[in-house]
Amino acid sequence: MSESTALESFEYQTPGVWRRMACWLYEGMLLFGVVFIAGYLFGTLTQTRNAMDNRTALQAFIFLALSAYFVIFWTRGQTLAMKTWHIRLVDTQGALVNRQRALLRYVLSWVWVLPPLGLAWEAALPAGVQALVFLLWVAAWAGSSGLAPQRQFWHDIVAGTRLVHYKPTEPTRKGVGN
Repeated sequence: MSESTALESFEYQTPGVWRRMACWLYEGMLLFGVVFIAGYLFGTLTQTRNAMDNRTALQAFIFLALSAYFVIFWTRGQTLAMKTWHIRLVDTQGALVNRQRALLRYVLSWVWVLPPLGLAWEAALPAGVQALVFLLWVAAWAGSSGLAPQRQFWHDIVAGTRLVHYKPTEPTRKGVGN
């Protein structure tokens, strides 16, 4: 079955919020590797010896590296974590997203982390309180998807994307078990 036929045949079923959050956590673990490699590459290219040197440039470089990671994989439908959890990113018509839409989704998805980080920075909160504020924000943001049409996250609605259940059909093997 070709990729386009497979896309046409799946149901537009929104995965449950727990499965999407498990995928989100798994994606976060995988991103440690992406951030490590990006940081190592930046440090090597700039000959930075101290982590506090070129900090703003390093943050911008990692932001761009993460955007490249997500845009490349989302335009193909899935990241590794999304494949594991059988979740696919499509536009509202069920087609694969283009680069512009993937980039818009990437920028909008920062709403998961920027508000609690901004609050923690502005209020100079202790580390334990920062973690609590972050967890409460993530829970509220994820929970708000229950109020949205088709239970999508709000940044997906604005970006014109959807997370859907997707498990490709297994190809049949000739001669196995016969």
